[in-house]
Amino acid sequence: MKEATSEDKGLIVSILTESFQDNQSVNYLIPADNKRLKRIRALMEYSYETCRMFGKVYLSDDKSGCALISFPERKKTTLKSLWLEVKLILTGIGFGNISRAINREKEISKNYPAHPIYYLWFIGVQPSMQNNGVGEQLMSELLAESERMKRPVYLETSTMKNLPWYKKFGLDVYNQLNFGYNLFLIRNGQ
Repeated sequence: MKEATSEDKGLIVSILTESFQDNQSVNYLIPADNKRLKRIRALMEYSYETCRMFGKVYLSDDKSGCALISFPERKKTTLKSLWLEVKLILTGIGFGNISRAINREKEISKNYPAHPIYYLWFIGVQPSMQNNGVGEQLMSELLAESERMKRPVYLETSTMKNLPWYKKFGLDVYNQLNFGYNLFLIRNGQ
């Protein structure tokens, strides 16, 4: 994997938009209207930009997979971060889902430890390239990096079929939240 550059943004946003368009957790925040795919794309653009500022963005060597990593303790309010949030509201989640997004984030973050973590916000592979080992390679490299940084990996998924995949990497469900769908909170070693 390689650290993404700003030139990779379009590709990464496309991979994530395609990979997560049917994801319950993503669609919880996205109005189900005729702009749904554009709204998901706006969410992925926000996530990409936020991780570029306060984490890392990776692209697989073959450019068919990507991962967004956040270091929550680094997140600060800046003019750019405020603008990104306003843009997300206007083009992504809409005004009606602001409290829903804030409340969900608050419930999830209550489960994080006080020490720094390696937060895997998104990992995705182009649908046509899935089940070819791209995600496994990315995940192995991410886990190695988190180990070098001495940070435990934390993530969430609403996709039950992904649970065995995470388990084979030594990641386990440590809590479950219900937002009208089940959100599984996952981490490695504690």
